[in-house]
Formats: sequence, C-alpha cells, structure tokens
Amino acid sequence: MKKEKTASTTRRNFLKNTAMTLTGIMIVPRFVLGGMSTHGSRYIAPSDIISLGFIGCGKQGRGLSNSFLNTNEIRIAALSEVYQDKTRLMLERIKSTYEKNTALGAYTDIPVYKDFRELLGRKDVDAVVIATPDHWHGVMAVMSAEAGKDIYCEKPLSLTIKEGRAMVTAARQHKRVFQTGNMQRSWKEFRQAVELVRNGYIGEIKNIKVNVGPPPVPYTLPEQPIPNGLDWKLWLGPNEYKPFNEELAPPITKDVFPNWRLYKEFGGGMVTDWGAHMFDIAQWAMDMDNSGPVKIFAPDGKDHPFLTYQYKNGTIMTHEPWEWNNAVWFTGTEGEIKVARGKLETTPLSLKDKVIGDNEKHVYKSENHYKDFLNAMRKRSKPVSDVETGHRTASVCTLGNIAYELKRPLAWNPKKEVFKNDPVANALLGRPLLDEWKIKL
Repeated sequence: MKKEKTASTTRRNFLKNTAMTLTGIMIVPRFVLGGMSTHGSRYIAPSDIISLGFIGCGKQGRGLSNSFLNTNEIRIAALSEVYQDKTRLMLERIKSTYEKNTALGAYTDIPVYKDFRELLGRKDVDAVVIATPDHWHGVMAVMSAEAGKDIYCEKPLSLTIKEGRAMVTAARQHKRVFQTGNMQRSWKEFRQAVELVRNGYIGEIKNIKVNVGPPPVPYTLPEQPIPNGLDWKLWLGPNEYKPFNEELAPPITKDVFPNWRLYKEFGGGMVTDWGAHMFDIAQWAMDMDNSGPVKIFAPDGKDHPFLTYQYKNGTIMTHEPWEWNNAVWFTGTEGEIKVARGKLETTPLSLKDKVIGDNEKHVYKSENHYKDFLNAMRKRSKPVSDVETGHRTASVCTLGNIAYELKRPLAWNPKKEVFKNDPVANALLGRPLLDEWKIKL
C-alpha cells in the first residue's frame, strides 16, 4: 500500500528540493530585497547581476576575475582555457574570493570549456572577458559579437590593424557594448593630465615623449615538450604552427606574465604591451580617439633619432626613453606635464591639483574600469574605452612597429586606414588566418 503524504513529509520534500535548487546558483539572499546595506552601498538585485564568461585563465585573467568579482555586480557563469593547470588555479582564485567576500554569495561549480565557442553558446552568459594572447583577440571578439555577447577585451585590442577594424565593425553591427582594457582611463592622474592638456593649461602642445619598451622580434625559441594538459593547437588558434616553448605559456609554478608578447607572431613587443597604455593617454589628450597620425618616421640616426609620429596639426610624438619608465611627457608652449601610474608632475607646479571648472572641457569620467563596463551594459551606452578608442590606440602602436620593421618613413591616411601609395606597408596591415578561424576583414 502506498503511504499517504503527511503535511510534515511534504514540507520536508519541499525544503529538500529548495536546498537542491539553491546549490546550483550563486545568490545572496539579502540581494533579493534590494535597497542599501548598512555600509551605504547598494545591494544588487538578482535581475541586475551580470553573468560573465572568462576566456583565458592566465595571470591576467585571474586578476580580472578579482576585479570584476569585487564590484559585487557579477557572477562568473563559465570559463574557457586551453591549459588545465591554469583553469584549476583560476577556479581556486575565484573560490578564495568568495570565501573572503561573503556578500558575493556561495561558490558553486563553474563549467569549463577548452573551446571558447562552447562558452559562447551558453545563453546564461551576458558578456565575455577576453584575456588571451593578442593573436586571439580579433577572432574571439568578432565571434563573441556575432554570438550576441558584450565584450571586455584586454589591451592591446588587436594584433593587426585590419583585425581591429573588424572588431569595431562586428561590435557596431551587432550592437554590442565593448570595453577595451585600457584601464588607465579610469585613473585620476591620467584624467587630470588629459583635461589639463585639453583646456590649454600648458599652451599649444609641441611634442609628446612616450617611454615604453622595444618593438617585437621574430619567434625563434627552441622547441620544448608540450606539457600535459595544454592543447597547443588551440593555444595557437588562428596562427600557423610554431613549436612550443614555456616562455609562451609558462607553468603555474612561475607566477609571471608570459613572454609571448615579445614575439611578432603573438604580440607587438613593449610598443603595444605598454604602449597600449601610454600612447592611449597621448591619443586621449590630443582628442584623437577617432583618428591618428599622418606620418610615421623610423629612427634614421639623423633627422629622427627616435620613432616619430606627426599629426595633422603638427604635433610631434616620439617613442623615446627619458627618466620615467612607462610614462608620457607633454611639452607645451606654456608648461609641461609628466604622468605615469601614481605619478603626476606639472610645470607650473600649481597645475597638478588644478580643479577643472564646470564650464571647461571635461573627458568621460570613470573611476572604476570594470563597473564602467557593467554600467554601460545596463544603459546600452559606450564605455570610457570603447572599441573604436581601443582600435585607434592599438593602431598607433602597430603603425610604429611597421615603421620599425620597414626602417623608412610612412604616410598614413587615418580616415581610410591605409598607407598612401605603399603596397609593401599595406600588406602588413593584416595577416593570414587559418581557415577554421577566418573572420571578415
């Protein structure tokens, strides 16, 4: 005979099923109520929590997971990584963050995919965070836009200028919010420097010195055995085959930024790695987020001892060393501004703390690069470092690398994004992509 269900057994089953349901989601019960916390911060309702998929679980990806989780406005819905050890380390980092910040809710298992296209197929992923080597950015961003995902992509935006333009086109066509990881635009010292320049506090800009490291070199490292748990073919992705060396994908026992960025097949050297930050500030200050230089001169030991950019208005920008590493030095007719991370020096000295008036020129104000992206997603607006901005900055860096490679002057049309009467230089605006990963360029 069947036993009839009593009120108590029904209640027990209900509680059991409810508990099983709750173990499958990340939610803070207090979030349901919305409103303000006792500390004055806003609770985020479940409907406003944004689900992110992370593509790339290396050192930069792990750092970004912290930055986004610390906004208390997201949950991580899925990961994609081709190196198993790095996946494990990322999961441990995320779990540790949940343990330290109970406001995030309870940690639950996060699905992991080797092929990022499986992650893109998940309907519960609102946006992706791309933290892979540069040679992957263009393909991943275009496919993410086509899959209907908003995008946060690390800098430099692309490996080639044509891929950068394809990223802009895809983001616009599919109406995607796209933030480039030029996070210095969300730092006060850089915003202050830019607004001082924009408002003419050092007069007319005569020259700008950007001190970042050298251009890339061809990949020539010796072949080493591919470690267990690394899908080397997927790591290479759209690139032709190159032998593995741990400098490209170091083991997790080495807590370092990998050196793939030094080789032209995968990155643009320090010209794009740090240049994507520092040339970005110069572009911002000159109000060139939709344009770029018109001439680029390779170092010639005579008229141009350093890589030199010339803009249409006559402003000169050089890639040259000076006292501060990874920094920008603006020289105007009435003063100077030097800016680096955590450092701002001005001549005259009073400009450093100058309050820019309400009626003066102001740039987009963001104080948190990650929250700015999330806010832009909610408003369906452009964030502080929109895809076009990221593309133009990466283009300046890549133009410099092309001049370094060809060792001669170049004439650039920033509107059409081509070199004038220079088929050899124009051939370097793109690169071959393997058939499986071809995108419209």
